[in-house]
Amino acid sequence: MYGNLWMAAAGIWAAALSGSQAILVDGLFSLIGFVAAVVASKVSRDVARRPDPIRPFGYGAEESIFTTFRALTLLGLVLFGIGDAAWNIVSYLRGNDPVPIDYGPVTVYLVVVGATCAVLWVFHRRAWHKSGKTSDILRLEANAVAFDAAMTVAAGGGLFLIRYLGDGFLAPIAPIGDALIVLVLCTMAAYWYFADFKAGLAELGGAAAAPLHYTTVREAIREPLANWGGTVVDLAVVKTGRSFLVLLFVDPGRPVSAADVEALTIEITRALREKLGYVEALVTLAKEPIGAPAGQS
Repeated sequence: MYGNLWMAAAGIWAAALSGSQAILVDGLFSLIGFVAAVVASKVSRDVARRPDPIRPFGYGAEESIFTTFRALTLLGLVLFGIGDAAWNIVSYLRGNDPVPIDYGPVTVYLVVVGATCAVLWVFHRRAWHKSGKTSDILRLEANAVAFDAAMTVAAGGGLFLIRYLGDGFLAPIAPIGDALIVLVLCTMAAYWYFADFKAGLAELGGAAAAPLHYTTVREAIREPLANWGGTVVDLAVVKTGRSFLVLLFVDPGRPVSAADVEALTIEITRALREKLGYVEALVTLAKEPIGAPAGQS
């Protein structure tokens, strides 16, 4: 949180002194990162809570809600950056001179913020690996700070490139170089964050988990089911944040009791949690497939 707050303050300070729109957008990314980190700290505590009468399937959905709207917020910022940069370019083409850039503060900003981004990225990646690569919050934050670092380096490098080559072959675009850098970087980021936003919406909408998760589930249930007997006639896996809901439809091929089904459910749940972390498994007896996602049964 405080690393992002520090970078936001540095970005706004450097932008005010230098007049660079690219640096300002970079600072705003960090400011959103600070606000998101405050919210994420609460969400991270909530998702670890066990199911209760209010949330019988746990609190994993809060992580999906957070990552979805975090991506949406970042997407909104890059779209703002694209619009503002495009407006500055149009204004220049209409004959209005852009604000000249003071490169002194930009140099200090690049060194300080670049180093901070590197430290934060290592911090997030290590924490993500410690979570068993199950935390979407840490994954998204690591990606966000990586993009922040890339944008900082590209913005600063582009500005200095334009400064030193502005009298040469870059002379035609030198006056709007700052806006062009923002336009290119934000356009690239828009694709990235839109993909995260769509993935979050899919989870919130109850879409089937990725094929890799289906493969993991099938491998995990193979031994418990072989010991119990019976045939899997259908399977549905839904991922919500770091939590999974697995619906297993089984034809036992023989009369079984409620205790038998409960024992199988316990064994399958234990096997799945060793592979996927937090899982709620439900075993239902069935003779025919029942509405599994297309291509997944």
